[in-house]
Formats: sequence, structure tokens, C-alpha cells
Amino acid sequence: MRVWIENPFDNLPEEGFRPQRYWLMADAFARAGHEVVLWTADFNHTTKARRAVSHETPRAFALELVHEPPYARNVSPGRMFSHWRYAREWRRRAMAYALEHGAPDAIVASTPPLSACAAARKLARRFGAKFVVDVMDAWPETFERVAPRWALWPLRAMARGNYLGADIVTVVADRYEELVRSYGFRGEIRRFYHGIDLGGALARRASAGGGRLRLAYAGNLGRTYDLLTAVRALAELPDATLDIAGLGDGADEISRLASGLGVDSRVKMRGYLDKDELAGLLSECDAGLVPMAEDSCVGVPYKFCDYAKAGLAIVSSLGGESAKLLAKYRAGATYRPSDPASLVRVLRSIDTAECGANARRMAELELDAAAIYDSYVRLVV
Repeated sequence: MRVWIENPFDNLPEEGFRPQRYWLMADAFARAGHEVVLWTADFNHTTKARRAVSHETPRAFALELVHEPPYARNVSPGRMFSHWRYAREWRRRAMAYALEHGAPDAIVASTPPLSACAAARKLARRFGAKFVVDVMDAWPETFERVAPRWALWPLRAMARGNYLGADIVTVVADRYEELVRSYGFRGEIRRFYHGIDLGGALARRASAGGGRLRLAYAGNLGRTYDLLTAVRALAELPDATLDIAGLGDGADEISRLASGLGVDSRVKMRGYLDKDELAGLLSECDAGLVPMAEDSCVGVPYKFCDYAKAGLAIVSSLGGESAKLLAKYRAGATYRPSDPASLVRVLRSIDTAECGANARRMAELELDAAAIYDSYVRLVV
């Protein structure tokens, strides 16, 4: 079976990142004996830099990079234009690839972005291929934070067309099933968490913090991630430190606030870390923060998996599914979004050693990539 997988966002192992959802998915299809093409952008959405990937590197599947124009800010018209251009170029490249190598029997396309998913839908119809929509985030609903609902109707129409044109819809968290149903989709919906390869985790070095509570954050520094609340909480926790590993628009504001509150010596801006550097950092920490803004549409994010694999207690502002998982496994605690006092109370009361051990158990039972993506393959084929 020929399977095409399309997603422009995920980081690639050759860039120093751990394998993420679509790489893990492509590898699972390839291990099951299928002919796989993973389509992604030649622009890295994390570092905002052009990708340099060697086509000589051995892989179990084909990797095709599609040109996407750069953009500077995650929430901007420039990003929407960039995605539109990527979708148009991907459709052109995909048609040429099919003529040379054969048309796909199945296409798995992520949403977002909506425009590339729409292009995949049209190609699947043209080729007579099974079309699977994989919901990573709630677009355009997440834009309601910055735009009036009425202005989003063209994007809603595109989302509706993508859902209703799908043979199967898969989602990264249960909360997205209700969203997809609201558009009128009546077919099969299955949830598959992001998952993570559980091998290679470094043992936690419990004494590394020197008696301090050492907190970590790994991810984007955009407006969806409320690290300002975490910095404010640190002002009330003199024995706590915060290591921030990531890039994004909010870095300068975080640094200014830390300096203004006099905690800048305890807030360390690490910038981009590759997978080995990040694993080393997490092995030295006690708890991982998931500091989402109150209006976030996120279900169970990538960083949830990273922290759980590393055996960190997880301290999260997400309700819903993430909160239920933490409560079920006693793997951490949930605080009120944008409430430093709530975060302080949680951090003062949590048993990070016990919660960290439970988080690792949660990873083994709920977030094992091998089990998740083997099941994904069986669904699609």
C-alpha cells in the first residue's frame, strides 16, 4: 500500500529533535511493509530557519521537503500566506510525484494547516485514495482569541469541507471529537495521543537541584503559553528555579518581567536545545510546566509526553483530558490558568518524586509511541 503523510510543522530528527508524531507514524507504516512518503515543509516552524536535511541519510520511508515562504510571527497574516503558498506548492509537487512513482492508496493529512489539508482532500478524491484527517489543533477556533468569530467563516468553511470529505478522522485528544462532530461529520473518529519513543531516557539526578525545586519548561514561547504567570509565581518561591528551553515571540517579555521581579538569576533562558541537551536538562529537574493560557484549545501537548518520559512531575494549567490523566495516575497537579497564587500553592504541596514516578508509569501505559502508531496503521489499512 502506498501511503502519503502530510504535515509541515513537526521537527525532524536530523535537526536534532526527537521523532515527533508524523515521523513516528511514517516509521510505523514503513515497518508494517507499506511504501511511505512523508511530506513536510523546508521551513522549520520552531526555529524559523530554512531546513538543511540530507537526502543521503538512510530512512525507512521517503522524505519530501516542500518549499514554504518564511514568516516571523506565529499569529500573523504572514503565517497564513506562508501556509497557503505551501499548500499550493505541495499540490504541484504531489501531482508530479504521483506521475513518476505512482498515486497513493491513502493520504493522512494534518489539520492545521487548513489549506494543505484541503489540498490533500482534493488529491485523495482525484486519486481515489482513502483520506484521513488528523486533528492536531482546533483551527480556526483557536483564532477566536485574536479575531471576531464572524471573520473566520471562510476558514470554517474550509474546515467543514476537510472533515466532511474524510473517510476517517483521527484526533490527538478526545476533546477534538466534539469539535469535529459539530461540523456534521458522522464517520469514524479515533483518538491517538502524540506518544513518544520511551527508550533512552536519562535517569533523574535527584541531588542536582541542591535542595531547590527545579522547574522546567520546554516548548514555544508564544502567546498561547503563559510563562509570565510562572515567573510571577517564582517571586513567591525563593527556593525554586525555572529553566526555559525554547524560542518564540515572548522571550523578551519573560526576561523583562523576571528582571523587574528580581528573579532573573533563577530564570534561565536556555534557547533552543537539541534532543540530547533537552534530555539532560529534564533529567536534572523536578517538575515540568504546561502553562497554557486560559483560552487555549490544546488537549494533550507534546511537552506532556517529554516530561512523562523523563519521570518529571507535571504541573499544568490545562483542564479536560490533561487534568484527568494527571489525576488518574497521580502524575502531577493542575492549577488555575493565569493565577500565580494557585501555581504557588500547587508547587508547595506537590510530592515531585512520587508524581514523577507515576508520570513515567503513565507514559508507559498511555504514551508509548510504538503501541500508538502500530494501532494507527491497523486503523488506516
